[in-house]
Amino acid sequence: MSNQERVAVGRSGGADACCPGLLTVPLDEEQAVDLAKVFKALGDPVRLRLLSMIASRAGGEVCVCDLTPAFDLSQPTISHHLKLLRQAGLIDCERRGTWVYYWLLPETTDRLAAVLTRPAQGATAEAAG
Repeated sequence: MSNQERVAVGRSGGADACCPGLLTVPLDEEQAVDLAKVFKALGDPVRLRLLSMIASRAGGEVCVCDLTPAFDLSQPTISHHLKLLRQAGLIDCERRGTWVYYWLLPETTDRLAAVLTRPAQGATAEAAG
């Protein structure tokens, strides 16, 4: 089967679709708005790097003092990027003395992963009917 034939089968929703949809149910308007905020926050390379640094940190949290030196940006600019990640619900923080500590909010990344992950083969057949 050629790639064009596979795409046509996938679009037609055939049982042997090579490219099943990412979701079993379409997003409603509120879900789309919420996810758009997350994707917009992740659309900047600095924020994406910041999120990966926070998520990969042993112990689950990182001080802003450890994040800032990794970038050729001012501390206020880094703080602005972190604020946007917080507003998108990807991270949270707590002030301890003069420093602020950040950690990943796994419920948001889990929800994002669920949207981006293909359902199991059986799940698409069950959803279809």
